[in-house]
Amino acid sequence: MCPVNWQPLTECPRGHWSSHKFGQTCKFDPDNTGYISTEKFRSLLQRHGSELDPHKLEVLLALADSNSEGRICYQDFVNLMSNKRSNSFRQAILQGNRRLCSKALLEETGLSLSQRLIRHVAYETLPREIDRKWYYDSYTCCPPPWFMITITIVEVAFFLYNGVVLDRFVLQVSHPLYLKNALLYHPQLRAQAWRYLTYIFMHAGIEHLGLNVVLQLLVGVPLEMVHGAARISFVYVAGVVAGSLAVSVADMRAPVVGSSGGVYALVSAHLANIVMNWSGMKCQFKLLRMAVALICMSFEFGRAVWLRFHPSAYPPCPHPSFMAHLGGVMVGITLGVIILRNYEQRLQDQTLWWIFLSIYVIFVLFAIFWNIFAYSLLDLKLPPPP
Repeated sequence: MCPVNWQPLTECPRGHWSSHKFGQTCKFDPDNTGYISTEKFRSLLQRHGSELDPHKLEVLLALADSNSEGRICYQDFVNLMSNKRSNSFRQAILQGNRRLCSKALLEETGLSLSQRLIRHVAYETLPREIDRKWYYDSYTCCPPPWFMITITIVEVAFFLYNGVVLDRFVLQVSHPLYLKNALLYHPQLRAQAWRYLTYIFMHAGIEHLGLNVVLQLLVGVPLEMVHGAARISFVYVAGVVAGSLAVSVADMRAPVVGSSGGVYALVSAHLANIVMNWSGMKCQFKLLRMAVALICMSFEFGRAVWLRFHPSAYPPCPHPSFMAHLGGVMVGITLGVIILRNYEQRLQDQTLWWIFLSIYVIFVLFAIFWNIFAYSLLDLKLPPPP
């Protein structure tokens, strides 16, 4: 049974109304069960619906239409009005069959600059209108997309520091002292576990850093605004780890630098989500945006392949591997697609999520054992440590 909360609610960000009238609804639940009948619920909406934000009114009506038990949990109503979503309320909305007949969010006029930005982000990332309206109505920019912004600032700061120390900003990777940095991944130093993550703070040059930063800000920040720092950081870090482990398995003699594994995980997940929900995605110029993203990714990947097979400035150690890009793509089109499928869906209910997560864990365990035993069993001659 849902708990009863008859206290007046806080004012909503864009509602500009007080819920005092809704708080005094004990007469609708004389037995104090915590539920309101759908008939009484509808009469309550009709009486005070003009004071509600239209987006919330639509969601409430969808809740009433989708309920087959003839009653509404009052706490679910309270959660919506106070911008606190419960799993039971979210599931009721997701199972609703009501079609949203009012005008789309994209057609709303008279919005402020910040509201237009939030609307733009909703249409860039979410395929369903009810998810867009729900996100638009509840997003408060608290917390802001801090993860992608922070990781980008740190990457730029490390690059500038290395540029000053090495006195080189273009093709830093060709400097004889570049590999001596304690952050990049080197096959001879693979036992130092932090290098499987910290290599993202080392870039081959300003062209390498520039493309990665542009992609992760243009794609990563909107995704974090919608899906939150926890989910986006998971996809990003999973792509980073998969990238370095893929190199240690498939390109065993090469070092690794750059954040391409994490960036490609986010971008490939976003592009795959657009393709899978093509008819529902209403973002403007979506075909052009996909083409630009693919061109940038192809250019950066081609640069990495060229650099890998270009004569090394410090033989016998080759230039950094490009396999991290492919590891990031594989994470993006598996784990990433599931995470970005809907707006705050419950991952514990997604069968594919557990399948792909299990595959990822198996790959990580396999790569760990590979790094422990394969190098000695294959008698592989590795480049000397830097």
